[in-house]
Amino acid sequence: MDPVIVVGAGPVGLAMALALARQEVPSLVLDQGGGVYPEGPRSAVLGAETAAFLERLGYPRATSDAARWERLTVWRRRQEVLALDLAAHPVLHLSQHRLQRGLRDAAAASPLVQLVPHARVEEINQDGDGVSVRSRHPQEGTDTWWRASHLVGCDGARSAVRKLLGIRFPGRPAVDRHAIATVRVDLPFPGEARVHREPPWRGDREASARPLPDGLWRLDWRLPPGRPEPTEPVDPHATWPGVVTGDTLVTRVKATLTGWCGELPRYELLAAADHTAQQRLAARFRDGRCFLAGDAAHLHGALGMQNLADGLRDVDNLAWRLAVAWHLRTGGARRGGTLLDGYEAERRAAVGARLRAVDQSMPLLRPLRGWQQTRRSLLTGSFRKHAPLLADGLLGTGQFGGAPAYPAAPSGVPVQRGAGRGTALTESLPATAPGVLVADVPVLTTEGTQDRLYARLGAAFLLLLVAPGTAVWSAERWLGAGLMPRLAEVAAALPVPAEVLVTEHYPEAGPHSVLLIRPDGHLVGVVHGAQAEDLHALAERVHGGPEALAGAERSA
Repeated sequence: MDPVIVVGAGPVGLAMALALARQEVPSLVLDQGGGVYPEGPRSAVLGAETAAFLERLGYPRATSDAARWERLTVWRRRQEVLALDLAAHPVLHLSQHRLQRGLRDAAAASPLVQLVPHARVEEINQDGDGVSVRSRHPQEGTDTWWRASHLVGCDGARSAVRKLLGIRFPGRPAVDRHAIATVRVDLPFPGEARVHREPPWRGDREASARPLPDGLWRLDWRLPPGRPEPTEPVDPHATWPGVVTGDTLVTRVKATLTGWCGELPRYELLAAADHTAQQRLAARFRDGRCFLAGDAAHLHGALGMQNLADGLRDVDNLAWRLAVAWHLRTGGARRGGTLLDGYEAERRAAVGARLRAVDQSMPLLRPLRGWQQTRRSLLTGSFRKHAPLLADGLLGTGQFGGAPAYPAAPSGVPVQRGAGRGTALTESLPATAPGVLVADVPVLTTEGTQDRLYARLGAAFLLLLVAPGTAVWSAERWLGAGLMPRLAEVAAALPVPAEVLVTEHYPEAGPHSVLLIRPDGHLVGVVHGAQAEDLHALAERVHGGPEALAGAERSA
């Protein structure tokens, strides 16, 4: 069986290859670059869900490589208008080059991942059995043809895959514009991320500081709208490190650090860039056997939002579907189509809901000048009222980044009309509602070992039995008692690979409940007891029903 081709070796492309490898699917990663990731100012904010996903992919340093934020504050002029204690909900922040290096190390160590550097994709042909791809080595000028069962384009905002497939990428090309810098400095608020609207020093509309490991900080300044001017490379040893949008970056750094510290502290400028945030959504996420994920499929970086978290959710949603299709050796692109179509139905709807949330919130968070600002304040209320929206963007929480609860049947086909306009957040629904992201509860395996639920995701479907009191007995005793023997038989007979786990307690689920959980952690459904027919029906619905499943099995 041919491997899956992944185009692009950024964080999303590498994560896709590793997620497929976790389900024993080989992949070929075509990297236009050479696998070198220079240090830069780009960074990623990771919630607990995202950090756990990276760790189970084979990047165990995801947590230790990051800085942990203890507090987030929002200021306006000289006044603190919002303070959030993050101790109970840890937020991790790490440089993107560290993330890419960690994922690439994991991919290089996997026998199921083949990394191909200097491979620029120039042609894609599909047929009923697979995908043929022609790549060119830019330096040597030689062409190579590759063969795959499916292809996933993770090649960024200027995706060659998307262009070759003729998929439109409509949206807004310039929503927010920022200057970004990485600075080594001691600030008087260690461990605190800060957003400062209309700071008391002159020249800036909004400045923010986000701690990184090793005494580093990422500093951002929101710039006036307009066409960005070229940004010179930053030389940390130069007297004049760089120019961003007509103002010297050094002037911005000095004014900001002096404003926060009272006097200019010692600092070292390491990297800088000019970044324009776009709002775009691909017209389709799928074309036959080809798929788009990450920046190739969507861009939504306004209001401090991080596109990476949603790119990794694309990976988590698509990898298990491709793995099921690959292991069942589905034939033509239409066979098992409901299963694979579910990726676009769920992920495009979820990202579309984020984009609409930004469009609705932008007028509340971007002040105008003069009479327009006065008029807006009368219509929308005070900045303090809307400050939590800025925090959501920065933290990747709420409507700007919280885990989606897919408003769909377990197969991913939307139930309501409007292409997912009713997409909700997991936190807004009951813990046992179909489609929510499950809670990360302690679990016991059938070997009697202790683990966390999130650590077991990705490799198979999970059957989670709620059995209070299990922890006080040895595994040898409870494995042969109660529902366990029957549940083990049911798991072996399901049309999907499934692992049985046990937990003492699950929110809003009674004793002897059994939760069927997809490999990406979203709940398929809950039954009481080891009801074979009910669990089998839920598993079949994941595949789009027994007819689609039978067709896939016949073509294996």
